[in-house]
Amino acid sequence: MADEHETFESADAGASTTFPMQCSALRKNGHVVIKNRPCKIVEMSTSKTGKHGHAKVHLVALDIFTGKKLEDLSPSTHNMDVPKVNRKEYQLLDITDDGFLSLMRDDGDTKDDVKLPEGELGERIQKMFREEEKDLNVTILTSMGEECCMDVKEAPK
Repeated sequence: MADEHETFESADAGASTTFPMQCSALRKNGHVVIKNRPCKIVEMSTSKTGKHGHAKVHLVALDIFTGKKLEDLSPSTHNMDVPKVNRKEYQLLDITDDGFLSLMRDDGDTKDDVKLPEGELGERIQKMFREEEKDLNVTILTSMGEECCMDVKEAPK
């Protein structure tokens, strides 16, 4: 019996990270939760129905963090979760040896928990910061308890 004790990673229901929206009100380039992942809608089509069914909405969306393609089919009258997506710009102070970005918050504190992105964007940030020694602003996307660096640009002088 002792080993049947359940542990939960978080106590809240995650209610503040998403909100419901009727499927028919969703739009292309908007956001939606598919398979518990925050996604951006890239394609949607509505199928007409027979005598007694509901119109169905076919959604094709990309995970905003991994870029993975996800699809869902839902009756147009049903509610779907829409993730709250926050996009914020920070000044880049440093890149740590273990691959984390050291960022300046609005209040002057530092934020050190965002990993340097992999691939082309990560290489671009490294090159601009280390070799070209530019002042950079990075765009951090936050949704459903996850965050990642999405973009970089030279800080205005």
